[in-house]
Amino acid sequence: MSLYVISDLHLSINEDTGKSMEVFGPRWQNYISRLERNWRAVINDDDVVVIPGDISWAMTMEEALPDLKFIDSLPGKKLIGKGNHDFWWSTVSKMKRFFDENQITTIDVLYNNAHETEDFIICGSRGWFNDESRQSTVGNTEPDYEKIVNREAARLRLSLDVGERLKKEAAERGVTDNKETLVFLHFPPVFTDFICREIIDVLHEYHIKNCFYGHVHGNYFMPRTLEFEGIDFIMTASDFLSFAPMPIHPDY
Repeated sequence: MSLYVISDLHLSINEDTGKSMEVFGPRWQNYISRLERNWRAVINDDDVVVIPGDISWAMTMEEALPDLKFIDSLPGKKLIGKGNHDFWWSTVSKMKRFFDENQITTIDVLYNNAHETEDFIICGSRGWFNDESRQSTVGNTEPDYEKIVNREAARLRLSLDVGERLKKEAAERGVTDNKETLVFLHFPPVFTDFICREIIDVLHEYHIKNCFYGHVHGNYFMPRTLEFEGIDFIMTASDFLSFAPMPIHPDY
């Protein structure tokens, strides 16, 4: 079993309820078919793929069903997180019930929880830019940025607490006592001159060394990994990865 990551799929299988990313230039041409081809070339049924947000352009779960069915049809187990454009997202209980009702069997949610794989503990949240000038989320009301980022830091801490419990249980089973905890966010905690100190402080509190993020598009010549205060921040946006899931190795 191997672990992979790719974010920002921005699916719109049903064109009546979304929009195609192909309008954003040649990098996005035929992106869904390219994603499927690349995915099937490397992912096996026993692999795990983390998708940290911006999954579908749909506004409701019903509208997102074709996109979720597409993801479900691909090999591997998928752990999905919330992005700023995932307006279809609902409560975990409602989403799991929706998955069951529609025979979606390979998708689980990374939200206020954590997951254990063969080599890693998987934690995460959406994160947030608390700098208004860097936000692009659509909405009718002005968001309270300070409140949102504090809430996201709390959600991340909750996920990491669950992860600590999973790590302890693995050690008690004699599986291992040193599974690395990885964090998957949608928003980057660090990007150019922006620093989300609230999120960074939580990562330090739990001694996180590798944090994966998406959200950023069009920056194709930036380094894949940025080191900041002893933490590696790794870009996972699908267009940056040329629509090919990126493997995460135990010695990453």
